[in-house]
Amino acid sequence: MKKYFSVGEAAKAAHTTSETLRHYDRIGLVKPSKKDEWTNYRYYTEQDIVRLNTVRALQLMDLPLQEIKKVLEYDDLEKIVDFLARAEKKADEKIIALQYSKAKIQLAKADYEKKLQVYKNPAGTFIKEFPERVILLSDTLEAPALDNLWNYLGHFYDKVTPALEDQFSFEDLAGIYTENGIARLFAVCTRYAEIEGLKVLPKGKYLCADCTEQNRDQVLSEVMGIAQTKYGVKPAFTVQLIVVSGILHWNYEVQVCIES
Repeated sequence: MKKYFSVGEAAKAAHTTSETLRHYDRIGLVKPSKKDEWTNYRYYTEQDIVRLNTVRALQLMDLPLQEIKKVLEYDDLEKIVDFLARAEKKADEKIIALQYSKAKIQLAKADYEKKLQVYKNPAGTFIKEFPERVILLSDTLEAPALDNLWNYLGHFYDKVTPALEDQFSFEDLAGIYTENGIARLFAVCTRYAEIEGLKVLPKGKYLCADCTEQNRDQVLSEVMGIAQTKYGVKPAFTVQLIVVSGILHWNYEVQVCIES
């Protein structure tokens, strides 16, 4: 026995409004499977709701209702499947673009938050909280230069064997990791497999400060000193995030972990 849903129930299942469903009915896009001849109430089946959700998803792809109606009225099911496959691919591309935009927004937000903290703390240091970060260290690069920053992530993809390349992706970031007096450039992994050269930066609070190439050593020494005297921490490693400020210029954000 078929299960029927009222207009309100179907609208809720399709994450839309009852008036939208009535509009779809008027234009012949999604008609209810049953209408009460006395009350004129509309009733929808589960298959109707699948069609409603398909229409709503295609609308999010900026397709006009008339085009959606034309496609869903095809007699050839293969054509419908082919169209939906193309729409799915377009949705994937849109998701990737939105994720890229979100990452850039997050970077901009973090930059403004950092400026706000500096404004509140004239000494120049500020606290930032980071999630756990997995980085891949370079075997050869110790310091940034024009030639290695030009195709920075390409160096790290080259470090990965071809068999594992599809399992790796990196943030659009560069930095220097220093431990036991040894400095190496690194890339931040967003996807990775277990290989030599991976390091885990623990989540927690980091004492940070901005600096230039000229005063980097001095600022790093000052931050390490504050970490020890004010927070009672002797950091085992330091991170110096490279902040590109122009084609030929870059600055740094020094980070030392004070609470993990």
